[in-house]
Amino acid sequence: MTRAVLCLGFLALGITVAEAHPHVWITAHSDLVYAPDGSISGVRHTWTFDDMFSTYALQGIETKTKGVYSRDDLAPLAQTNVESLKEFGFFTFAKADGKKQRFLEPVDYYLVYDKTALTLHFTLPLKTPVKSRELAVEVFDPSYFIDFTFDDKDPVKLVGAPAGCAVSFQRPNDGTANAARLGEQNFMNGDNSNYGAMFANKIMVSCP
Repeated sequence: MTRAVLCLGFLALGITVAEAHPHVWITAHSDLVYAPDGSISGVRHTWTFDDMFSTYALQGIETKTKGVYSRDDLAPLAQTNVESLKEFGFFTFAKADGKKQRFLEPVDYYLVYDKTALTLHFTLPLKTPVKSRELAVEVFDPSYFIDFTFDDKDPVKLVGAPAGCAVSFQRPNDGTANAARLGEQNFMNGDNSNYGAMFANKIMVSCP
């Protein structure tokens, strides 16, 4: 089995209703990065994996000092992670003024290990930087194999945004009773392609 931190999540496409819950937990922070001309140029993610999965992912990686992993040690794993993300849209979905936006390959990616958990850093450049009055970014795993919980104190930040732009952040409601029943019904009927959307983290930016 591959050590790729995210590859295992993709097995979730064939899971049963009883298994329709997270197996990997990520604590996230996101920066929305703007260019000097005021256009949104990309999203910079910081994803910290749960300690159990971090331990699993590190198996087989040789280091000079036991339990100490440098960026160079983790570079092959970081590359595998970001390459694995592409097929699944990097779990990041953006619209500018209601129009869907596409991302290029991740850049500036690397992994850090702090003795308890792995943290993946990477930037998703927009294919075409765009100026918009209303920007919406959602982060979630459609299969809900991976649970994204944004940092309590510092979930989202605007970097270089034009004056007057304001950001708001909406956490998932963890599925109200009605939403959970609807999602479970859809799952039982075979419609599991976007089950995790009800657990989406939503970032909204309004600019004058």
